[in-house]
Amino acid sequence: MTLKGLDELDRRILHELQRDARHVSSRDIAEQVDASPSTVRKRIQRLESEGIITGYHATVDYKKAGYQLFMQMECTAEIPVRRGLCTDALDVAGVVGVRELATGENNVLVTAIGTDSTDLARIARELSDLGLRVSDEDLIQRDVRRPFSEFDPE
Repeated sequence: MTLKGLDELDRRILHELQRDARHVSSRDIAEQVDASPSTVRKRIQRLESEGIITGYHATVDYKKAGYQLFMQMECTAEIPVRRGLCTDALDVAGVVGVRELATGENNVLVTAIGTDSTDLARIARELSDLGLRVSDEDLIQRDVRRPFSEFDPE
């Protein structure tokens, strides 16, 4: 299903889930979108089964959790093996996210968490051993997210 396949109700449900999927029920969403709770549940199940909703994730403040270093590593992978390397990178201890980019020389972004520089050096070395070339490392100060504005009815 593509964006053109989403109707107004789907978009509004997605907006409510992006705002706070943890503390919102089908009944709460139904009140916001003017639909029945059973309709909302069926729509959510369809959005999940069609791969539009791919999961529900907690946003963690790693520094408060005791992990002082939150890092993004810009990597390069050969295009024929890029997808497999992205999957393999998730198995490296400390890696919490991988983004495969469609363009540019730095075509893989790896997000990693560590307690110290030794930890991050190990992660970079293990990524390199997999076949990813780490070309740049950036410490992330803060990561803030919000719902996609096109799903907001207002």
